Amino acid sequence: MIAFEDIRSAAASIHDVIERTPCTHSRTLSAICGADVYCKFENLQFTGSFKDRGAAVKLLSLTAEERGRGVIAVSAGNHAQAVAYHAQRLGIAAVIVMPRFTPNVKVEHTRMLGAQVILHGSTLSLAASYARELAEARSFVFVHPYDDERVIAGQGTVALEMCEQQPDIEVLVVPVGGGGLIAGCAIAAHGLRPDVEIVGVQTETFPSMKQALAEQPITCGTYTIAEGIAVKEPGALTVPVVRKHVADLVLVDERAIEEAVLLLLEVEKTVVEGAGAAALAAVRAYPSRFAGRKVGLVLSGGNIDLMVLSTVIQRGLVRTHRLVRLVVEMRDIPGALAELAAIFGEAGASIIEIRHQRMFSAAPLQVAEVEVVVETRGEEHAEEVLADLRGAGFAVRVGPAPGGHCKR
Repeated sequence: MIAFEDIRSAAASIHDVIERTPCTHSRTLSAICGADVYCKFENLQFTGSFKDRGAAVKLLSLTAEERGRGVIAVSAGNHAQAVAYHAQRLGIAAVIVMPRFTPNVKVEHTRMLGAQVILHGSTLSLAASYARELAEARSFVFVHPYDDERVIAGQGTVALEMCEQQPDIEVLVVPVGGGGLIAGCAIAAHGLRPDVEIVGVQTETFPSMKQALAEQPITCGTYTIAEGIAVKEPGALTVPVVRKHVADLVLVDERAIEEAVLLLLEVEKTVVEGAGAAALAAVRAYPSRFAGRKVGLVLSGGNIDLMVLSTVIQRGLVRTHRLVRLVVEMRDIPGALAELAAIFGEAGASIIEIRHQRMFSAAPLQVAEVEVVVETRGEEHAEEVLADLRGAGFAVRVGPAPGGHCKR
C-alpha cells in the first residue's frame, strides 16, 4: 500500500520539474454554490493536466537499466502527453500506443513532445492489450496511467499542496476515472488532516468505481464529454484505497459538466476539459451536500478540443437565453423584412443569423416565415424582445432549443 511518506518523497522528487499550481478562493463560485469554494488549477501544468505529476515521479524512479530500455504507455490524451514530455526531458525513449479514434491534435501534440506514436485498435482496451504485447516483446517499461504505486504517489502531491495552501479546507472533491488521482489525494490529505472529507465524482455514463465499490457488474456507456474519466476498469491498487479513505462517490450528468465548463470559463477565466469541470459540477448538483463548507475542487486538466469547447459555449448561451432562435410570421411583401430587423435593432437584440422561408412552410401563401437567431442579454431581455415583436403585430414563437420544441 502507498503510504503518506511515499507522497512526501514524490513531492520532493518533482519539486523542481512540476508547477506548484495555484489553489485560490473563488468569491463568485462560492456565492453561486452556497459554499466556500477553492479551485486547484491543475490545468496549468505544462502538458495541461495533473498527469504530469505521476508521470514525472514514475520516470524519475527508473533505474539506469530501465531508462535504457525505454518506456511504453497507452493513452488517448493526458497521460500520453505527460509521459512523452517527461521522457523527452529525461532522455528516455518513449512509445505511446493510442486508439485509432484519438483526435489528431492529441496525436500530434504527443509526437511533438518526442514520443513515437502507434495508432492501434478501435478502443482503449485494445490499444492497452497491444501496448502490453509490445512491452513484453521489446522489454519496454510499462507506465500505467493510474494503477501504479509511483504514479499514485505523484498524483497525491495535488492534495499535499492543497492542504498546505488552504489548510482550512473541509472537503476535497476529486474527479475519478481509474482512481489514481483520488487514491493519492486521499492518502495525502488524511496524512495531514484525518478529518478532511474526500468526495469522488464520476459521470453517470462511466460509474465504474462506484460499481466496483458496490461489487456490482461494471456497465458503462459509450460517450461522455469528460473523456479523461471515462474509464471502464478501476485500478486493482486504487479500489482498496478509495474504499478505505473516500467518504462518498457522486454521479453527475453531461449537462451539469457542460455548464461547469462554461461557468469556469466565465467566472475564473480558465479553460478546463470535461473531467476538469466534474468537481464543480458535483458541488452544483448536490448543493445540500456541500452547503456552508470549505470545499476544494481539483480542476484536473484543461485539454479540451476547441470544437467541443465552441459547442459548449454556444449551447450554454442558448440555455441561458443569451442566444435565442425565433420563428416569425410576416406578410410576404417588400419592406417587411426591413421592418422586422428594425424592431430587433430598437430592442437592442443583435441578429446573428436570419433565414427567410417561403417554400418549406405551412403558413398561408401570402405569409413568409423568418427564422432568426438573436443575441440578447438574458431571459428577461429575450421576453422584452418577444413583447416588442408581438406588439408590432408579428406572430412569433421561440425555438426549438437543442433537444427541445418550439414554444408558442
